[in-house]
Amino acid sequence: MNDYEILLLLDPELPDERQNEIVSRTRETIEKGGGTWADHQPWGRRRLSYEIDHKTDAAYHLLTFDAAPETLDEVSRVLRITDGVMRHLAVRRVKGASMRPPPEPVHEEPRREEPPDEEPRDEEPRQEEPVAAAAPSSQDLGTQDSEPEESAREERE
Repeated sequence: MNDYEILLLLDPELPDERQNEIVSRTRETIEKGGGTWADHQPWGRRRLSYEIDHKTDAAYHLLTFDAAPETLDEVSRVLRITDGVMRHLAVRRVKGASMRPPPEPVHEEPRREEPPDEEPRDEEPRQEEPVAAAAPSSQDLGTQDSEPEESAREERE
């Protein structure tokens, strides 16, 4: 028997009853496999580092238990195919490790600073010169010179 913990990320829009059902089914699977259930800590809804299935939040649950490796394989297999489980991670538990949830990170907007070697300039913005249209005008389309190549060369120069 090994000590394990599973961090479960559940769909935040699942009702509490469904979330508890997933946790209780996991507990039943562990106990059927000869393992012992240690603890369940719901960490609540937290922001994800990146979107999963177009969702920015998840309901976190930390499950701790003792079980055989075969039982852990079965629990992972069931969690992989269970609707509502966004992600799960099973790891060996370290003796004496903290089981408290990490603090919520404080998201600050990055500061926009100018590089120190450049000073702000008080110049007027440049005005771009108008670009001549490359398409012929309606007058040019109606008339045709007897020498179109020479007149085209003269216009370009």
